[in-house]
Amino acid sequence: MHVIVRDNNVDQALRALKKKMQREGIFREMKLRRNFEKPSERRAREQAEAVRRHRKLLRKRLEREGF
Repeated sequence: MHVIVRDNNVDQALRALKKKMQREGIFREMKLRRNFEKPSERRAREQAEAVRRHRKLLRKRLEREGF
C-alpha cells in the first residue's frame, strides 16, 4: 500500500493511509487476529455476519421499494 507525501505534509498522508487501511479492512483483521479464534467460532462468526449483511440488504431494498 502506497501513500504519497506532498509538501512534507505527513499528517495528510497519515489520514490518507488510515482511510485506505480502513477500506481494506486491515484494522478489523488486526483486531480479530489479536487472540486465537477456534475454527468453529470463526465459522459461527462469519455465518452471523452473513445473516446480518443479508438482513441489512433486505431492509434497504424494502425501504427503496417502499413496501
